[in-house]
Amino acid sequence: MSTETKTEEDLREEVANFLRRNFPQIQMHGGAAAVRDLDVETGEVTVVLGGACSGCGISPMTIQAIKSRMVQEIPEIDTVHADTGMGGGGGAHGGRGGGMEPSFPGETTDDGRDDGPAAPF
Repeated sequence: MSTETKTEEDLREEVANFLRRNFPQIQMHGGAAAVRDLDVETGEVTVVLGGACSGCGISPMTIQAIKSRMVQEIPEIDTVHADTGMGGGGGAHGGRGGGMEPSFPGETTDDGRDDGPAAPF
């Protein structure tokens, strides 16, 4: 962990920028990435991949790349948990996503509403 203390908001923005800069293929292929949880004290972040990533066969490789590169490029991050929201992404909750199914910007419900959170990027 770095000796320079960043606010949670600053670190969230840095993680979101890292994802955009290093993994543009996520959005190019119809997927989305968002920070679910961030603990500045422990240096842990949970990233959720959604959209087309949820059923993609190469999402486990994308998750591994995110995990290994983020801790190298962002000194404040020591541990990365990543999940596709489908139960197999190795998330912080035993790969089960905490029992919640994430929603993503642009994803609509059956009645046409977009209930996803505002994208951090």
